[in-house]
Amino acid sequence: MSTVETVRFKLVPGTDTTAFESLDRAVEDGYMAKRPGFLSREVTRSDDGEYLVIVHWATPEDADATMSGFFSAAETQDFLAAIDKTTVQSGRYARITR
Repeated sequence: MSTVETVRFKLVPGTDTTAFESLDRAVEDGYMAKRPGFLSREVTRSDDGEYLVIVHWATPEDADATMSGFFSAAETQDFLAAIDKTTVQSGRYARITR
């Protein structure tokens, strides 16, 4: 059964959304997609500027292994600097349908 992670957040005020979305693609291509168990990632944005990221992993262990290094990885630092940490909300779910 696969694992689904969600993360909701807003950007640091004044952050250019086009520049951030470039950073987001770089994090996905240069970090997330290279991790064992990565299946897919979807990024959406609401009208009020809140982002919702949905990541599918093969197992919870794959998600844990990736996230344990995410905040210290060189590839994620610019991405993380653009996120307003006070707005971050995350969740983890077991996929029950195919």
